[in-house]
Amino acid sequence: MTKLLVVRAHPLTGETSRSMQVADKFVEAYAVKNHFDKIEELSLYTSFIPEVDLDILNAWGALANGANFETLSQEQQDKVSRFNELTQLFLDADKVVIANPLWNLNVPTRLKAWIDTVNVAGKTFKYTAEGPVGLVTDKKVLHIQASGGVYEGNDPASQYLKMIFNFIGVTDYHQIFVEGMDHDPDLAPQIMAKGFEQAQTLAETF
Repeated sequence: MTKLLVVRAHPLTGETSRSMQVADKFVEAYAVKNHFDKIEELSLYTSFIPEVDLDILNAWGALANGANFETLSQEQQDKVSRFNELTQLFLDADKVVIANPLWNLNVPTRLKAWIDTVNVAGKTFKYTAEGPVGLVTDKKVLHIQASGGVYEGNDPASQYLKMIFNFIGVTDYHQIFVEGMDHDPDLAPQIMAKGFEQAQTLAETF
């Protein structure tokens, strides 16, 4: 069974968030076209997404030096277990959709924390004598981003995500940008309509 993982990096829902509205349209169209596929949603603002903090760094160091997992503190065990669970969730997916707003020319902090669970040495890439090599060569990824201004993919957030996924081996990478609604509010309905059309069209072949 094909698995689609939908990562929602916004605290708001499709009722008010433009990026979530486009994501909703894509998932709706995708489900109609691929009704046997399993669709799993991961909301980064309603889920436990551990950051790489002192607990995790100390836990990784202890485990690397031969410590048993049970000797870690309960907080360390919880964070490391969840971190590994999120990595496996990504690895188990055949296709991944990430939807987020552009905030201050960057991705939301929760999305950065999730990306850390995806960009993992030994699991999604490996070091070789010739340099790092991506291990994720069998996934499709779609990035949906909404922004008030117009950047056409040249903003740091979208470039960062594309670079990370290319780094870990993803070549089947797609982008939908819904841009300029705050720059020109009068055109917002047309901009959103174009985003919905792009989502509907891509869902047919994704």
